[in-house]
Amino acid sequence: MSLKNAFLEARMVNNPPFTVEVTGYPSVPGETVPRRNVRYPDKLQSSPEEGISTVFDLVRHSAAKYGDLKAVGSRKLLKKHHEIKKVKKVMDGMVQEVDKKWTYFELSGYSYMSFKEYETLVLQLGAGLRKLGLETDERVHMFAATSAHWLSMAHGAMSQSMAIVTAYDTLGEEGLRTSLIATKAKAIFLEPHLLRTFINTLKEAKDIQFIIHNTDAEHEIDPADLETLRLSHDHLTVLSYEDLRQMGEDNPVDATPPKKDDLCCIMYTSGSGGAPKGVELTHKNVVAAGATSSVGDCLGPGDSLLAYLPLAHIFEFVFENSCLYWGGTMGYGSIRTLSEANCRNCKGDIQEFKPTFLVGIPAVWEQVKKGIIANVNKGSPLLQGLFWGAYYTKQFLMENNLPGSGILDALVFNKVKAATGGRLRCSMNGAAQIARDTQLFISLTVAPMINGYGMTETTAMGALCNPFHWTIDAHGDIPSCIEIKLVDFPEAGYFSTNTPHPQGEIWIRGESVMRGYYGAEELTKEAMEGEWFKTGDIGEWDVNGHLKVIDRKKNLVKTLNGEYIALEKVCFFFPSSYFPLFSDRPLTKTNPIAIIAPAEPALKKLAESLGVEGHGIGDLAHDVRVQAEVLKQLQSLGKKAGLAGMEIVVGVVLADEEWTAVNGLITPTNKLNRRGLLEEYKDEIETAYKKSRG
Repeated sequence: MSLKNAFLEARMVNNPPFTVEVTGYPSVPGETVPRRNVRYPDKLQSSPEEGISTVFDLVRHSAAKYGDLKAVGSRKLLKKHHEIKKVKKVMDGMVQEVDKKWTYFELSGYSYMSFKEYETLVLQLGAGLRKLGLETDERVHMFAATSAHWLSMAHGAMSQSMAIVTAYDTLGEEGLRTSLIATKAKAIFLEPHLLRTFINTLKEAKDIQFIIHNTDAEHEIDPADLETLRLSHDHLTVLSYEDLRQMGEDNPVDATPPKKDDLCCIMYTSGSGGAPKGVELTHKNVVAAGATSSVGDCLGPGDSLLAYLPLAHIFEFVFENSCLYWGGTMGYGSIRTLSEANCRNCKGDIQEFKPTFLVGIPAVWEQVKKGIIANVNKGSPLLQGLFWGAYYTKQFLMENNLPGSGILDALVFNKVKAATGGRLRCSMNGAAQIARDTQLFISLTVAPMINGYGMTETTAMGALCNPFHWTIDAHGDIPSCIEIKLVDFPEAGYFSTNTPHPQGEIWIRGESVMRGYYGAEELTKEAMEGEWFKTGDIGEWDVNGHLKVIDRKKNLVKTLNGEYIALEKVCFFFPSSYFPLFSDRPLTKTNPIAIIAPAEPALKKLAESLGVEGHGIGDLAHDVRVQAEVLKQLQSLGKKAGLAGMEIVVGVVLADEEWTAVNGLITPTNKLNRRGLLEEYKDEIETAYKKSRG
């Protein structure tokens, strides 16, 4: 049986080790010998097969090999439904009722384009860009949400050897201005509702000549914005995605294929602070990243990927290109319409598309888990007992490599799996660390969950677990295109000689490591040591040869007593089934404070158990009895997990609003904006510390 059709389970099927030391490498004091994927000990993999060296090669290869099979699918927005609801919120110290507008979406089913049709579309878009007057090596800026149109626009540019510049659609005016001015992009592909943000950058961004707006978007273009643009910048040409495609169909030209060392994209990162940096990635970098042996063995024609994470994020960009190579079908969705909760008269994207592989972020997986548990709790005590009995029995079977899990799936968990379409073979968490208990829960009840670790500078490559090497205790194997060594970080006691596991800063070298930061030679020099990229993350090798990320240099906080606290470690031990926990730096204090964005159902349940009356997160988050109980629970969990005294939280801050990229409290890749959180809750943090001192 082909591995691409194999039944995947939450257990380690293959025998370790999964990485090996590079032979012939001299021992260097203060660092480990570099390690590689066990299947590629002698040479790093730069391509999935002979003849594929650029992203455009992937498009042509998939059309030739998979032809009329389904390549990409999309849904149409049929109607928006708006509802006004009353919610309770604390304002000026008083509980008040305020109106909140909720939007629900009515969507069509999926319609598909074959691999051959997709290649034709890409060539038409490339020809359209040529007709506009763009030349080889010029840049097309991408300022839009994830969609099939986004990917095809990028591939259209690459078919004519033009590089793309990516920016998150939530990056904001200043970040957009920075990327436009620096890269001198001549054309921009954007969401209609972002035209106003774009207009505000035009005083400084002088190189833009063409605006191509997405026609597969939630919003339509505002005529008032178009009129403003016409009056103030009449030299610009505005056209729709469909206009560009038609222009290419009417004026066909041959492709101008890029070379492997040509620039593929300048991808702007969005970190927790400071100006965004443009990472230069070549076609070789992206193709090498997609060549990884970690998951490609398990995926192929017949598999389907639900695509909804930002394509301006490197992992989604790499994975969608890889899916073309594997012959999988991509169905595009939105994080707002994944489930039926925000839909009307239609199924959510997961139920409609029925993916076999799903990549998610912690927030998505937490919602999936909470939804499952909520449904279980609606059942009788007998049914609840049956579910949890089956859960712990399956956990025992997996841990001891025993048969019988299939019976439990048939009797209990197949009903749970139906909530994700019923076809899911494997799932993956990315972007941020997920709670261990959540990864285990999804793995046993829905589909095995693997972890990934990487960054833009390494084209998303760092660690990626092979499903047959499944683990809950590490991030996973080294992809076949890179090698990794750990370098001492003495300040915090991380040494390559530590026992039982070598530890140190993760340095990465290989085929997927960036060319450099665009227009920032000094930043590039700071980040690189020869060919090695210094990640700033702390890792260790486990007994199986898996890489485990255990800390980040920037998140090591020196307390008032001169001791270091690893905030990532503090966060890791708190199960997010209670509350999604985020801890931030304690500045000149002796212990950390937990800043928490509570899940409203959990908060209500906790308040009820305390006899506290309240309406919801808007007022319960400010109740001192609720705060005290949350602190008590977190301290108890920390002690049970074996945290040191200085690592136990001494106070909590409960947020009464969701953290989003829109309000700036998380980044577009769903990482915490620590600086923003500290500023937003500085008064509450200080109050919590004062309470801790009695």
